[in-house]
Amino acid sequence: LLDKSDKYDSRDVERLQQDDKWVENYLIWRHDVVDDTLKMIDESFQWRKEYTVNDLTESVLPKWLFENGSLFLHGYDKEGYKLFWFKVKHHIRDPKQQLEKKKLVAFWLEHYAKRDHGKPLTVVFDMAETGISHIDLDFVRFIVNCFTDYYPNFLTKIVIFEMPWIMNAAFKIVKGWLGPDAISMLKFTNKSDVQEYISGEYLPPHMGGTDSFKYSYPPLVDDDFQTPLCENGPITSEDEPESKEEIDADTKETGELNEEQNPNQKKMNSIEQISKSEETDKTEFKPKNAKKALTTFKGPLLHISPAEELYFGSKETGEKKCLIVLTNVTKNIVAFKVRTTAPEKYRVKPSNSSCEPGTSLDIVVSLHGGFAASLQDRFLIMAAEMDQSSGAGIPELTQFWKEVPRTKVMEHRLRCHVVESSKPSSLTLKENTFNIPAKTNEDLHIQLTRLLQINKRLQEQIDRCLWFQQLSVVLSLLSVTVVAFCFYLLYPQRS
Repeated sequence: LLDKSDKYDSRDVERLQQDDKWVENYLIWRHDVVDDTLKMIDESFQWRKEYTVNDLTESVLPKWLFENGSLFLHGYDKEGYKLFWFKVKHHIRDPKQQLEKKKLVAFWLEHYAKRDHGKPLTVVFDMAETGISHIDLDFVRFIVNCFTDYYPNFLTKIVIFEMPWIMNAAFKIVKGWLGPDAISMLKFTNKSDVQEYISGEYLPPHMGGTDSFKYSYPPLVDDDFQTPLCENGPITSEDEPESKEEIDADTKETGELNEEQNPNQKKMNSIEQISKSEETDKTEFKPKNAKKALTTFKGPLLHISPAEELYFGSKETGEKKCLIVLTNVTKNIVAFKVRTTAPEKYRVKPSNSSCEPGTSLDIVVSLHGGFAASLQDRFLIMAAEMDQSSGAGIPELTQFWKEVPRTKVMEHRLRCHVVESSKPSSLTLKENTFNIPAKTNEDLHIQLTRLLQINKRLQEQIDRCLWFQQLSVVLSLLSVTVVAFCFYLLYPQRS
């Protein structure tokens, strides 16, 4: 590589010399065959230079490409791998735009590879409502090549949803480009079986899921988790409104964040404030309107309740706080920290602490400064076991998170659910009275909708059966009539 460095971007060569994990991924993807690995590195490095991958930014690509919504990252499959969506119905074949569209694919892949250290992706080809005008084998081949030839060990599976029969011949060609390993990653699905790979929470309604996410630009980043601790200031208590100074400081910090696009530039709180906040964390502190979660995520280190969603009220209801309960199910101290995609909107208390063996700890998540919760907001809870001899103070936790291997960190994601303001006030009051979360009603509504859909399909099947039955009866009568008529014609002749 060094002898032919003029063929490559020097940044790639430098990274290859320093990043053992990158080299390892090339070797894994080529089954530890050195010659094949070197060939892949050569081809991918030449491609990276040709497409100026290291310099691909939003500013060098047309804005309409991002607004089109044909390619984006969102959600996770059942194995925890990020989903890379290709909404085929938004893609129209156009040779003049092909290079820019390919660079958009490279932008997303490079963006995610750098941000999440090359954790593999699951590609979803959503082919609902597609036809001949959307078939673009050259573009599909490019996406496939990105994973087979340019980004090593970066693909877990390709989920193809509702491929039209007209595309069967085209995909036979695609299979010809893939090796046996890649072919085994193809998963052809429809509405009835796609949830074998992706749970309903990350599937849109037309795929049988409950995810109301709608891609929009900006923002580009999905699940860009940031730690609010020491960045947003101490959380205020239930009865203590934020002072004008605190609100002004928060507004100023948020403005600086928007200008610089760097959350790490925010002011750090003093150790004294952190210690005071940590002491308060240990006391019982629950929002007045906190609702008991009926679902629990049972992880190897922590049980987390609620399991999937945090429920915030609308501006009219005034419910701006949610409770997360962590239960340590190990025999060691478990360190945890909470991150969010919107640190400017939420206070998380505590957001970086530890939990003793066999005990439970309450985390209060609250909105502040007039912000409203959004369906796009996400929370990430990270947890890892600590040695009994380790301290649990802020300095020890900071050092612990720097040293703990990623393989020993448990991660669990929660998303926000916003209660619609159009909901009848009497129903909201009834839920608060009996501590029944809104999710119960939502689940019943979803189940009822599914039941109605199943009933509709059964009715259609019954109607088809009745139609065939009636057709069979008519044909039988016709046959009998024809046979009788033939006998009638033949009988006089015999006489």
